[in-house]
Amino acid sequence: MRLFLAIIFIFLTTSSVISQEMTADKLLAILQQESDTLKTNGNTYQFLVEDVMLICVFDENANRMRIISPIIERDKLGEEELLNALVANFHSALDVKYALSDEIIWSVFTHPLKELSEGQIIDAVKQVYTAAKTFGGSYSSTNLVFPGNTKKKEKTLPKVLKKT
Repeated sequence: MRLFLAIIFIFLTTSSVISQEMTADKLLAILQQESDTLKTNGNTYQFLVEDVMLICVFDENANRMRIISPIIERDKLGEEELLNALVANFHSALDVKYALSDEIIWSVFTHPLKELSEGQIIDAVKQVYTAAKTFGGSYSSTNLVFPGNTKKKEKTLPKVLKKT
């Protein structure tokens, strides 16, 4: 019985140490370490990693956080690049996705804020940075790629049948 209680006590004390409660202040400290420069404006942190601008927007009340990086204006892209980005969202972008907002293509990482660990934030910054840098090339956020059709294939569209 004592052994059982000791195991439960150890489990409860170590699980509370392991659990992470990310806050805006902790997030800021991590991003300051990972960036070359950083500016704050309310719930937005804008920072540079090498030559890439990243933005972190968070809402503690909604428990949401997003790290984004603008890549290119939509009107400067062809259909093939957009389709390749969609394929990459499935195979090679992993935790980051390519997205379109305000006619700009972005690399985007979203996650509940409180549940994030320091390691996850560092990894997210690296993935957003890498996805922005590799857009138009490998369209990847890491070296990992999920298997399957990773290249866009041209398909002939089926003919629409008209009722007579």
